[in-house]
Amino acid sequence: MRQMFAKVRAGVAVVAAGFWLVFGLGAGVPALGQQAVVDKLVLDDTIQPVSADELTRAIDRANADGAHALLIEMDTPGGLLDSMRDMVGAILRSRVPVIVFVAPSGARAGSAGFFILEAADVAAMAPGTEAGAAHVVSEIGKPDETEMQKVENDAEAFMRSYVTKRGRNADAAQAAEQSSHSYTAEEALNQHLIDLIANNDAELLNALEGRQITRMDGSKTTLHVAGARIDLIKPTLRDDLLGWLVNPNIALLFLVGGALLIYLEFNSPGTIVPGTLGTLMVLLAVFALNLLPIRYTAVLLLLAAMVLLLLEAKFGGHGALTIAGIVCLTFGTLTLVAAPVPEMNISPLVAISVSAAFGAITVVLVRLAVRARQRKARIGADAMVGCPATAMEALAPEGHVLVEGEIWRAMASAPVAAGSPLRVVGHDQMLLQVEPEKQQAGEAANEQVSAGQQR
Repeated sequence: MRQMFAKVRAGVAVVAAGFWLVFGLGAGVPALGQQAVVDKLVLDDTIQPVSADELTRAIDRANADGAHALLIEMDTPGGLLDSMRDMVGAILRSRVPVIVFVAPSGARAGSAGFFILEAADVAAMAPGTEAGAAHVVSEIGKPDETEMQKVENDAEAFMRSYVTKRGRNADAAQAAEQSSHSYTAEEALNQHLIDLIANNDAELLNALEGRQITRMDGSKTTLHVAGARIDLIKPTLRDDLLGWLVNPNIALLFLVGGALLIYLEFNSPGTIVPGTLGTLMVLLAVFALNLLPIRYTAVLLLLAAMVLLLLEAKFGGHGALTIAGIVCLTFGTLTLVAAPVPEMNISPLVAISVSAAFGAITVVLVRLAVRARQRKARIGADAMVGCPATAMEALAPEGHVLVEGEIWRAMASAPVAAGSPLRVVGHDQMLLQVEPEKQQAGEAANEQVSAGQQR
C-alpha cells in the first residue's frame, strides 16, 4: 500500500512538473522578452519656471509608469538659476535613472543647461554639440563684488556636490562655471564630463545596455534599455500656452496692448469689450513677467514715461515731453527683464517699435479726451447757449422760440415781435434767455468802439 501511494505521489509530481513546464514557461516567455520602455522629454527652450515644471512632471510620470529610464533630449542656451536648481533637484531625487542627451547635432547645453547635464545619471552628447559657459550671471542687475562672489561660490559648491557623486571631473566642470569654458562633445568625453557620444537615441540606448551606474544614494543599478520602446512625453496645452506667454516680447506686447484697451474703455464707458479684453491681457502680462527676473529701476522708468506723456498731452511741451517719455519708455522696456542669457531679453526692435507707437497713441488719445472734457455739453439747455433763435410768437417778455429745429420756452429782456431774429445768451434751468440779434450786434460794436478809445 505504501509503495502504491509513493507511486501515486511520484506520478502527481511528474504531472505537476509538466504542467508548470508547459504553462509556466509559456507564460514566462513574454515576461522575459518584454520590451523595455523609456520615457522621453524634449527640452529645447530656455530654463525658466515653465520648463522646470515640465521636467518635474516628466520625472514624476517616469517614476509612476514603470519606465526603465527617462531620456531628456536637451538643446538650451541656459536660463534662470532658481529654475535650474529645481530641475537638478528633481533629477537627483528621481527613482528612475535619468539620461540627459544633448542633441541633435548643433544643439548646446549652455549655462544652466550644463548644470542639468552634469546632474544626470548618464550624460551624453551628439557629435557637433557643445556644453559649458556656465558662469553665473546676476538676475538682479549689477550686484557688488562681495555679493557676486557669494553667488559664484554657492553655484560652484552646488555643482561639486553632485558631479563628484557621478564620478565626473569636478575641476573641468568648475572651469566651465568659473571661466565660462565650453566643451565640444569630444572634449567633454575626454575630460570625463560626459559618459559617451551617440548619434541618435537608438544608438545611445544600445550603448548603455548592461552599463552599471551609481545613484546619488550610492546604490548600483544596471541599465537594460537596448531596443527599448521610446514613449515621447508631449507638452500639454498648458505648457504650450505658458511657454509662449513667458516670452518677454509677448508679455510686453500684452502689457502695452492691454493698457491701451483699458484706456479706450475709460474714454468710452459702457463698451465693456475693450475693458474686459484689456484687463485680461494686462493680468496675463503681469503673470508672465512675475515668472521672469524684473529690474525695478526699469519699472520706475516706465512710470516716469507715463507721467511725461500725460504732461505732454495735458499742457503741451512742443514735443519735448513726448520725446523724453518715449526715451524713458524705450530704456525701460529694454532693461525690464534681467535676463541671464540673450534669448530671454526683450528684442530692441520690439522695444523701440512698441515705445514709439505707445507714446504717440497715448498723447493723441489723452489730448482728445482733454479737449472733449473742455468742450461744452452738446445736450440740454447748455447746448443752446450762443445759438441763433426765432421768435415763434410775441415775447412779452416770455414766449416760445425755435432753436436748432427745437421749440423752447424763452424770456427776453424787452418785448419782441413774432418772427424776430434772436440769440440765446443763457438759461435758467429749462427757460432760455434771449436777446434780439440786432441788439447783440450793437453791443458787440459798442465794445469794439470802447476798446479803440481806450487805446
